[in-house]
Amino acid sequence: MDNYYITTTLPYVNADPHIGFALELVQTDCLARYHTLTEDKVIFNTGTDEHGLKIYQKALEQKKDPQAYCYEYAKKFEILKEALNLSYTHFIRTTDPHHVKAAQAFWGLCAKNGDIYKKNYQQKYCVGCELEKSDSELVDGECPLHPGKKLEVINEENYFFKFSRYQKPLLDLYQKNPNFVIPRERFGEIVTFVEGGLKDFSVSRQKTKMPWGVSVPNDPDHVMYVWFDALINYISTLGWPEDENNFKTFWPGVQVAGKDNLRQQTAMWQAMLMSAGLPTSKQIFIHSFITSDGQKMSKSLGNVVDPLALVDKYGTEAVRYFLLAKMNPYEDSDFTVKRFEEAYNADLANGLGNLVSRVAKMATGLEFKPGRLDKEKIYQEEWGKALSDFRFDLALQQIWLDIVAVDKHINQNTPWLVKDQDKLYRILEEEIEEIRKIAIRLAPFLPETAGKIEGIFTAEKIVATTPLFPRI
Repeated sequence: MDNYYITTTLPYVNADPHIGFALELVQTDCLARYHTLTEDKVIFNTGTDEHGLKIYQKALEQKKDPQAYCYEYAKKFEILKEALNLSYTHFIRTTDPHHVKAAQAFWGLCAKNGDIYKKNYQQKYCVGCELEKSDSELVDGECPLHPGKKLEVINEENYFFKFSRYQKPLLDLYQKNPNFVIPRERFGEIVTFVEGGLKDFSVSRQKTKMPWGVSVPNDPDHVMYVWFDALINYISTLGWPEDENNFKTFWPGVQVAGKDNLRQQTAMWQAMLMSAGLPTSKQIFIHSFITSDGQKMSKSLGNVVDPLALVDKYGTEAVRYFLLAKMNPYEDSDFTVKRFEEAYNADLANGLGNLVSRVAKMATGLEFKPGRLDKEKIYQEEWGKALSDFRFDLALQQIWLDIVAVDKHINQNTPWLVKDQDKLYRILEEEIEEIRKIAIRLAPFLPETAGKIEGIFTAEKIVATTPLFPRI
């Protein structure tokens, strides 16, 4: 048994859950389930980011207390656990009292190391990203990720983190760990960014202008900049700094994040950990975006997809399948209802569902003695490597090739024409064993479906079943 820790990023609670974050949750859940099934001891962390300017502005817009606003929206993200059948063990909120204390302790370590100092500065700031923006990062004077949003101009005295001090340590980290960031394209991006030189970044805001944040230790006039506070959740959720044993048992861990989080996760957070004298992350997977008819999803365009509505209409397993099988983990992928329904009918209804129904019907009334399958061996097969590369799509492609192979074997042996009961039993026994192996491989991806298949073919007497995935 090994210890395995994996975490998503924390979404801001200023909007309803969207399909992009659902993708991140399902990818992370798949890896957590895979490691649980291989008998590792797993911690799977997710949660909500509840501080910062965008949260404060939204609360003011709705004339609500910021804490009350956060409670209301955090519940919307907790609903995703049941809707997407998630197996997370930890759900952290950055307003949790323990997290606040951990963030202040972390600040103290960085300050003690001489990496936090005060200065006056003026900087353009994108509230959507919660990041400072240089003119070279803007397109027509706007943030390319949040077009149409007016940039804030910050002109005040803040605390800064000595990011510039960590250019060489970061480059050394990347060189020693060639798989530190997956995929390679994103790794190349962050290496180029760091090689270009690092600027110290602001880690506080004046409380008179933005009071919603973690108070800076020993300075009641400042609150922590939201990214500094939020990133610490990855270790505060493990009980750091009090629970040293649990922290050392599970950290460093694997992080899953979208490509708009590349700089924060793979450079800023790593430099902060170095400053605090703590181990850097083990590995970071940066997934792609989901587009809609080739366009970036945005509320202004009206093309945002609600994952809860998809689940209500098509079911949890169908949504999980599409996100894992049809979204390229490394490149942006397009979502349309037409594409979703085509995949559902072709792969789930006509493919897996039809195979299970077909064999169950032919085996109805027969008594089989299902043998014990070597799950460890099955999980060590080639498709397991695809998961280690975060290629959920390729792993599922291999499983569907296995489904096609079983269908082909059935057609070649024509069991429906076999009159000899012993021969029929042997043919079906072989097909059932292959289907059970498929179910074992499916378990991290479609846990409910995998359980149903195993139940059907390990019952005392197999009976014909209703379709796992009725055609649309």
